[in-house]
Amino acid sequence: MDAKIYSHDGKEVGKISLPEAVFGLKWNADLVHEVVVGMQANAREATAHTKGRGEVRGGGKKPWRQKGTGRARHGSIRSPIWVGGGISHGPRNTTDHSVKINKKVKAKALATVLSKKFTDAEVVFVDSFSLTEPKTAQGKMVLKSLASGTGQTGLSTKRKNTALLVLPSRNDVVEKSFRNFGNIEVMQAKDVSPVDLLTYKYVVMTEPDSTLEILTKRVVGTVAATKK
Repeated sequence: MDAKIYSHDGKEVGKISLPEAVFGLKWNADLVHEVVVGMQANAREATAHTKGRGEVRGGGKKPWRQKGTGRARHGSIRSPIWVGGGISHGPRNTTDHSVKINKKVKAKALATVLSKKFTDAEVVFVDSFSLTEPKTAQGKMVLKSLASGTGQTGLSTKRKNTALLVLPSRNDVVEKSFRNFGNIEVMQAKDVSPVDLLTYKYVVMTEPDSTLEILTKRVVGTVAATKK
């Protein structure tokens, strides 16, 4: 399984052999859905919070005497049935929404999404971004050149969630050059998740040898580690 490698100006400069364990898996929607929903749940913050009758201010005095008024008996104006009273069974900020995701399942989901992206011709390999200084204009030129050279016109025309740029390590020049693009995200290979891959249409991998080594280690290394 081979893929073309392009230069930052959109010219084909070679080919690279892709690992079957990362780019050769069949699509498994159930697996990917399980992992994505689990990761979104783990990232969820319990910020919604309501007060119960014991937390709402006021209501310390009994509204009226128990008997003899002809009205229903009440012990507090902060009862949940009163306007301005406490909330029954409302959301609390102590709720834990996290779920457990097995390492092997998460690793396989990552490889499954990468395989699907590659099958749909949405993965672009670039030898390197030869940017001399952090300039948004240079980043824009790179995207236009890649769109023209690879035939993926969406790289320069798609306005939302266009591409995820995957780097083998931190690169301040590249990160700052694409920082002003709302539809581009720059991320290291060690941090990429199935949620990130599915958020953006295209995946642009720079320095393919190093990047693929990291991704392969994350997929194959995780499976091997769990078997011990």
